[in-house]
Amino acid sequence: MGILKMEGVVMESEAREELKRADHLIFVTLKYTRTVDVIKNIIKRLINAFELATDDALVYAKKKRKIATIPMLQKLKCDMLSKVIKDERIKEYRDFYNMLKRIDRAEFSGKEEYRKHVALIVLEEGKTTDITTDMIHDFFEKTKEFVDFIEEWVSK
Repeated sequence: MGILKMEGVVMESEAREELKRADHLIFVTLKYTRTVDVIKNIIKRLINAFELATDDALVYAKKKRKIATIPMLQKLKCDMLSKVIKDERIKEYRDFYNMLKRIDRAEFSGKEEYRKHVALIVLEEGKTTDITTDMIHDFFEKTKEFVDFIEEWVSK
């Protein structure tokens, strides 16, 4: 997995490359640095991986003439992806992507930086949510699952 075949060219997907960067941030950088900034960067990488995988799927759909144009706005791209791929998992992935975007945009602070239980505290709509390293691992796995799903759909 992780290799796209389009136009007869075999290439590593950009989404997969973003996942590799996020993987390194999680399993190397975060392990030794333990800061909120690293957690924020991981979330940004996961968002980028989602967006790049979505772009790959829409480019493929356009080549297969399932869609005429690819929208410029990410929200419209997500909506179009839901129309192109008729699978119940797409809504779940879209909701997860929107949650990552909300976390990224929200006000935040840190808890126990430079310690084992570092957490990103997200302040949104009057309530706080702790984003722990365990949650980051889950976010990474969910994003990897989405990229795999898209790559499988494109390779069919």
